[in-house]
Amino acid sequence: MGTDGLRLALDLGTTSLAGRLLDGRGRVHAEAQVNNPQGVFGSDIIQRLERAREGEGPNLQRLLLDGLKTLLAALLRQADCNAAAIVAAAAAGNPGICHLLRGLPVEPLLFPPHRPRERGAVLLAAAELDVGLVVPVYLFPLVSGYVGGDLVAFLYAQQPAAPGSLFLDIGTNGEMALYAEGRWWATSVAAGPAFEGGGLACGMPAGPGAIVDAQLAGDDLRFTVLGGGPPRGLCGSGLAAVVAAALEGGLLDRHGTLVEPLAVPGNLSRHIVEVGGGRVLRLYRDATVDLLLTQEDIRRFQLAKAAVRAGAVCLLARAGVSAERIEQVIVTGAFGFSLPAAVLKRVAMLPEIMVDRVRFAEAGVLAGCGRRLLDKDAGAQVAALAQRLQAYPLSGTPAFERAFLNAMEF
Repeated sequence: MGTDGLRLALDLGTTSLAGRLLDGRGRVHAEAQVNNPQGVFGSDIIQRLERAREGEGPNLQRLLLDGLKTLLAALLRQADCNAAAIVAAAAAGNPGICHLLRGLPVEPLLFPPHRPRERGAVLLAAAELDVGLVVPVYLFPLVSGYVGGDLVAFLYAQQPAAPGSLFLDIGTNGEMALYAEGRWWATSVAAGPAFEGGGLACGMPAGPGAIVDAQLAGDDLRFTVLGGGPPRGLCGSGLAAVVAAALEGGLLDRHGTLVEPLAVPGNLSRHIVEVGGGRVLRLYRDATVDLLLTQEDIRRFQLAKAAVRAGAVCLLARAGVSAERIEQVIVTGAFGFSLPAAVLKRVAMLPEIMVDRVRFAEAGVLAGCGRRLLDKDAGAQVAALAQRLQAYPLSGTPAFERAFLNAMEF
C-alpha cells in the first residue's frame, strides 16, 4: 500500500452497506458488502423514517453504526491491516440514511416541502461515528429530500458528463439524473429491494452461489452461478434474467402472470409447480435448496422496473428531451452484474430505443467516494455539481402515476 496509507470509501445503501479500501494510486486493496441491519425496522427508507419519528431513531442509528463496524472489520481483515492505516474516508447515502446516521430529525424528510435538515457536505468526527476509525468521514452533500449524496457520488465518478447522458443508480431507491443542453435534472423513485435480491423467496445479494444470469436453452433454463457450483439463491441481475427467460419461454404472459403448465409446450412446463396452493416457478432443487420464484416475487420485480422506467420517462419529459436524443445511459447499483441488452429489452425496463445505449458502471457510488478521496480540489467540485442538480419530485404526481401504470406490462 506504500507509505501514504489507505482511503476508505463507503456506500450507505438502504439494503446493503458496501466499502472499499484504496491506496493513494486508487488501487483497491479490499472490498466487502454486508446487509444493512436497519432492515429489521422495514425494507424501505420511509418505514424506517416513520419508526424514527416514533422514537426508534437512536436504535436505527446504533444498528447502522454496528453494520459499519462489521463492514470495516471485514475490509481490514482483507487488507491485513488495522484502522490506523486509514488516512481518509468518504461516504455517501440517500437523505434518509444520512439523517439516521447523524441522528438528525426526520420530520423535514417525511413532510412537505421534503427538504433535508442540512444539504451541504459534512465532516463527521471519528468520535461522533464511533466505528473504530481514527479519521473523520466526509459525507457527500444532499440535493433534496429524495435525491441524496449517493447519486452525487455516482455522477462525480462519471465527470465530465457528455450531453445527452442519463444516469441511473438502481437499488432500493432508484435515483437518476439527466444532463442535457448544459443543465442537470434529478429525481428518485421507490423501487424496493428486489433489484438487490431482497424480499424474494430465494433472494440473496450477489455472492458465491448467486444466480447472476439465465438463458433459455430449448426445454430448459440454464443458469450462470457466481463462483461456479450449484445455485443457492437469486441476486438482482439473476432475477431480471430469469424473468426475461420465462417470458421468452412462455412461462409468463405479458402481464407478468405465471401461466397454466398445460399452456407451455414441451418439457419447459415442468418449471411451473403448485406449492402451498399457489403457482410458482421452480428454478432449481437439490438436497439443500429448493429455489422458487413466486408470483409475488415477479410482482415485486414488475413494480421495481415500472418505477425505474416511469421515472426515466417523466424526467425526460420534464427536461423536454426525447428518448431519441439520449446518447448514453449509464447504470450502476445493486444488480450485482451488468444485464445484457436483450434482457433489458425483454423486461421493458427502459424505452427500447435507449437500451442499446446502456453501459454499466460497476460500484458507481464507491467509485465516486474513491475519486473524492484522491482528487485535488474535489470538495469544491462535488459541491458545485450538487448545486447544479435541479431536483424534480415525482411521487404522487399524475404524470408519474400514468407512466408507472403504462410501464407495468412486459
